[in-house]
Amino acid sequence: MSPEIAPGAMSGLRVIDLSRVLGGPYCTQILADHGADVIKVEPPRGDETREWGPPFHDEDAAYFIGVNRNKRSIGLDLASPGGRAVLLKMLDRADVLIENFKPGTLEKWGLGNEVLSEQFPRLVHCRISGFGGDGPRGGNPGYDAIVQSMAGMIAATGSKESGPTRIGVPLVDITTGLYAAIGILMALAERQKSGRGQFVETTLFETGLAIMHPHAANYFLHGRPPALTGNEHPNLVPYAIFPTRTDDIFIGVGNDATFRKLAKEIGKPELGTDPRFARNKDRIANRDALSAELGAVFSQHDAEPLCDRLLAAGLPAGPVQTIDKALTGPHAVYRGDVIEKDWYKGVASPIRFERSKASLRRVPPKFAQDTDEVLGEFGFSSDEIASLVASGAVCDHAHKR
Repeated sequence: MSPEIAPGAMSGLRVIDLSRVLGGPYCTQILADHGADVIKVEPPRGDETREWGPPFHDEDAAYFIGVNRNKRSIGLDLASPGGRAVLLKMLDRADVLIENFKPGTLEKWGLGNEVLSEQFPRLVHCRISGFGGDGPRGGNPGYDAIVQSMAGMIAATGSKESGPTRIGVPLVDITTGLYAAIGILMALAERQKSGRGQFVETTLFETGLAIMHPHAANYFLHGRPPALTGNEHPNLVPYAIFPTRTDDIFIGVGNDATFRKLAKEIGKPELGTDPRFARNKDRIANRDALSAELGAVFSQHDAEPLCDRLLAAGLPAGPVQTIDKALTGPHAVYRGDVIEKDWYKGVASPIRFERSKASLRRVPPKFAQDTDEVLGEFGFSSDEIASLVASGAVCDHAHKR
């Protein structure tokens, strides 16, 4: 079977996606890449990330395009009784509902989990929120950078010179989406045994705390928050950026045997037995002296040939590359890490199956472009769809507010 029409591991799964921005759409793109039928239900104004540019393609921002392939889009005004009635009809034939409304919003509309679980007992309902629905910050809005700040990430990132620094990718949002996908799959696996769906919640704040490794583990043992170490690791040396004749490289050594092998490979075997550097705790105590020794060696080499040689020897080293080089490098090309269809380019799913492969079936949708097709599949007639559009409960591609 052609990879373009491979059914995928999630083939047959129907997902109603009420989420927008990043965490939820990232989660549902994972499922969609692997065959799930993901119906993206957008509010009348559309997912706001359609406007988060430049750059744009046909008025949709790259930010939106990057996390919404393999989905179909309809527009639905859930603040209206008609919009909510359409949603309920769709949920009757769905496996998963995912949303990232502020906790209490669906309850206000009479669509809280108690109602949904009684009406649709096999439905897996996943909510992504900033802080959850209870506790001192329950219901507060969540934003990636704010949670990076509150969970200790920004305080642990940067150097003494730079001060605390935001991580340059929306790590909290993306990882929350990953946890949501894992939670949905766990709930579906449990449903096979119990016959019932359940409510799944992931929050940005708990995700932020969960991925603070090893800083949280260190704190639990010695009671001290991490110091700013720049590109270096608090527990391992060498684990840092070094300049070469051409570009910077990153060296990461996880144990004493690897360090001795590195020392031998760069022509300085004596470093591996030097009492200042022989064990990791010695290297931590003499971090600056070792950095000077290694820096003097690396400065005599070109980055890529050196890293190629070290990697071939089984040593952890890599050039510090910009995204253009990462995406067009020979390994990414060989592995097929960039996928294309029509005008669209994206990064392929990193989950590789032997048989049920991921596929690119649909480019990211225009707002509400699939309204007639999707609602027709749920039993709405053409006249009923036209009436819903006229009432404002449903939006088609020509009626974005």
